[in-house]
Amino acid sequence: MSGALSIERWERWLARLPFLVLAVVTVVALAVAPAIGAATPMARLVAQVGLVVLAAAWMWWFTVARPELARAEGTGQLYYVVRTTLALALTLLNPIFCIYAWVGYLDAHEYFAGRARWVALGVTAFVMATGQSGGLPDALDGQAVLLAALFVVNLALAGVMASYGQSIHETNDRRARAITELEAVNADLQQALAENARLHETVVEQARQAGIQQERARLAGEIHDTIAQSLAGVVAQLQAAHADPDPEGVRRRVDRATALAREALAEARRSVMDLAPAQLSGGSLPDAVQLLVSSWAAESEVKADVVVAGDARTLHPEVEATLLRITQESLSNVGKHADATRVGVTLTYDDDEVILDVRDDGVGFDPTAPERPTSFGLRGMRQRADRLAGTLDVETAPGAGTAVSVRLPALERSAA
Repeated sequence: MSGALSIERWERWLARLPFLVLAVVTVVALAVAPAIGAATPMARLVAQVGLVVLAAAWMWWFTVARPELARAEGTGQLYYVVRTTLALALTLLNPIFCIYAWVGYLDAHEYFAGRARWVALGVTAFVMATGQSGGLPDALDGQAVLLAALFVVNLALAGVMASYGQSIHETNDRRARAITELEAVNADLQQALAENARLHETVVEQARQAGIQQERARLAGEIHDTIAQSLAGVVAQLQAAHADPDPEGVRRRVDRATALAREALAEARRSVMDLAPAQLSGGSLPDAVQLLVSSWAAESEVKADVVVAGDARTLHPEVEATLLRITQESLSNVGKHADATRVGVTLTYDDDEVILDVRDDGVGFDPTAPERPTSFGLRGMRQRADRLAGTLDVETAPGAGTAVSVRLPALERSAA
């Protein structure tokens, strides 16, 4: 931007330079006119003053009043020709005015191209040489030779100045184009930054919504697999106690309902804090599965066995929690719907994955039947498996029992 301002200031100064040159030359020329014989007769002096006023008015009209005319093709060339003609006329009246013709070197490249430019520079050089040699010679004498020599020198200087002016002109054009391109790039960059800001806001909002949905799904699964199951057990125990005539049986069922309520409360706190299941806080996954199956079997009065195959090892907390929750939900489904007499739970450790199988000999169901909107069991188990890039398969048929099999990557505890 500072470079562009410098160029503009330089161009404005060059536009005013012809007026300054004309003013200085006029003062000097009129001052020395008597000494060089350019003040007599009086008409010659008056003609000089008149031509100076005409030259100043001509430049003012084309550079100040109507600058677009000087930039237009045709009128710009007319401006240059008339200005040079006035400079020649002034030089013939007073040789000092040849200095004013010098301004033709500055802007010839703006109005002419190719050979026409060299013609314009040649005319300007001739005017300069005429004034420097004392005017036009009357014959082919020493003054004529001097005029020719000065013309060659001035034309050579004109060529140098023209090349320099053209270089400056081309440099200015390149800078102007570069500035225009930079402004366009800057505008594109600003637009890209604004678009990136909008995209960032969108991504942040989507991430926030995804986090909300994920947390809702987690809490829904935790509530269904733990709190809801415990509360269902509380209701079942209290209903059984209400129908039990034996006081000892009533007390036993109330104690069991109280224990289940405490478990539901503890699981609610753990779910809110996103902690691991209580069964895993002090033991291994096989021990937790064994304890869960034994407790469920005692409560449901169904024979249940646990088999652990492979080398048991500590896995990532999410993997162990997911396997335990799926075991819990599978057993709950057996208790609610299967009417089974036997359940088998197998936990298999392979090199790359861990496999959980829960089988029962119950009534089974039609796997092609649409799920009820309120049914969360199988859907919740699949969601848990999907979150860990695992798979869950269900094999069942009416009257043929049910087998639930889940496969999860055997991530080590240190895995991110």
